[in-house]
Formats: sequence, C-alpha cells, structure tokens
Amino acid sequence: MSRSLPGRALTRDEIRFHPLFPAIEKQIALHLIAIHDETPRLSRLKASHRKWLLTQSMYAMSLQRRPDDPLSGLTASRFVDLVMKLDAASRNTATAYLRELLAYKFLRDVPDIPDRRIRVLETTEASDTAMIGWFMGHMQCLDRLDGGHRSDLAAADPRLFRLAQPRAAMALVEDPVWRDPPVSIGHFLWSDYGGMVLHDLISRLDCANPAAERHDVGTLSLAELSSRYQLSLTNLKRMFGKAENDGLMGWDLPPRRGALWLADRFVADYFAWQAAKFAALDEAFHWALEQADGTPSPAPCADKSISG
Repeated sequence: MSRSLPGRALTRDEIRFHPLFPAIEKQIALHLIAIHDETPRLSRLKASHRKWLLTQSMYAMSLQRRPDDPLSGLTASRFVDLVMKLDAASRNTATAYLRELLAYKFLRDVPDIPDRRIRVLETTEASDTAMIGWFMGHMQCLDRLDGGHRSDLAAADPRLFRLAQPRAAMALVEDPVWRDPPVSIGHFLWSDYGGMVLHDLISRLDCANPAAERHDVGTLSLAELSSRYQLSLTNLKRMFGKAENDGLMGWDLPPRRGALWLADRFVADYFAWQAAKFAALDEAFHWALEQADGTPSPAPCADKSISG
C-alpha cells in the first residue's frame, strides 16, 4: 500500500465546513460511546474535560520514554510539573489523578529502574487499548473526509500512533480553543461525564439540514442518561437547565416531554470545538508519517490496536 496522503493536513475550517462533518461527528460520538460501554471503568480517565487534558498529557509523557534512558518518560514529579506549566489542574489534583490510575491498574511501575528514588510509570494494556481505539476512530473519520487511508497505515505501523499521539496531545492542551471550550458547551464538559452526555446528544442528531436554526434530537430520558453515564440526575438536570435557560435547547412539550431540540449555536460551537481536535490529530499524523518514512516498518499492530 502506498504511504502517501494528501500533501497537507486538513485545516480546521476545511474540516468544520466539510459537508460530511456532521456525519463524522455522529460517527465519532458513537465510537466514543462504544468505548465507554465496553470499559465504563476506564471512562474515569476522561470523565471531565480536565481529566481529558490530564489523560492525554500523561499518555504522551509515557510514550516519550526512550529505551536508552531508563529514567525518561512518565514520573510523578515530571507529570505534575507539566500540569502546573499548562495550568491544567492543581498539584493536588494531578497527584490524586496518578494515584487513581495506579489503583485502577491503568498505570504500573516500570521494573528495574536504576535509581530507586525515582518512580517511573507506564501505561497498562487496558489503557493502551482504549487510547489506540480512540486514535483509530478519529483516523477513520478523517479518512471519510478526503478518501485517505490513515487508519490502514496506522494499523500496519504502530510507530505512527506512538509518534502522533504525543504531538497532537501537546498541541491540544496548549491550544486555548480546545483547552477552554465555548461557554455554551463548557458547563457540560467541565462536569464529570458531561462530555459523554454531549456525545450522546450529537449521536442522536438529525443532520439532514445542518443550516437549520434548530436540530432535532428526538425523545430523551434524563433518567436513562443518568444511569448509562454514571451521572447523578441532579447534576444532569442542572446541566440541561442552564442550557434551557440560555435558549440553547428545549423540549417540544413542557415539562421536558416530547422531542428535544438543540439550537444552532449549541451545535455550531460544539462542531467548531471538535474541528480543532480533528485538525490537530491530522497534522500530527502527517508529521508522524514523515518521521517514520525511510526507516523499516515493524510487524503490524496486534488486534487491540484497532479496537473500539
């Protein structure tokens, strides 16, 4: 298979205004919901946007460990320093986050470290499967936009993921557009599991008329959302209540009966925010392909590399 791709990565506007973008937004939303349903415990890694930022940063640091330097890669002190530099969370939050990942066996100690004063950590197979599945789902969506074959290339050469994920992660956590979502969707994203609620809403959208002032979601039960995404009904009502008061969503019949609709501003803000992520991933993949070209390719990825 040719390793060539279109000469440059897609821009945010090219992605955002592509006629297929609403369809791939539904595709990635369903993909992320499937990952959640398969491994709900692992969803704690991205329960809120803050944890998403921490997870991507942590994983990128783990991938940057070098075989010739046993003290490189992910350490607690190095991770906390990065989180503080990026202003992604407090020192205590970052430290507690690592303890949580160790307790749930999403991280483990690297054995035989020459300096016992330094605790070097690495991701486990469960974390790797979820992150690679997340990455491959986005590659498949990008392929739909331009007829590329990123997902096939990444499945055949594991280096592409290992090179692209840290680059995309660092670009996104430093990007104010991605790091600080619009107010219209932000109160969902900063709440635990609110991001999953947004994915669920987008997965139900009728995208037949993207220029419509309102977008139909269909009938929706807050109690079912609460149960599926491990979110308290009180918090869920608060999220929806704020959006309703701001005129960003509503039901055909009071009180919260009939079909739910989303205002165009709500959907447009979400799509523009998501386009920043897709653009960063596409740029990182193109860069990774350039870095990997000219060196021998390893054996294809194991099946877990394309899971999710």
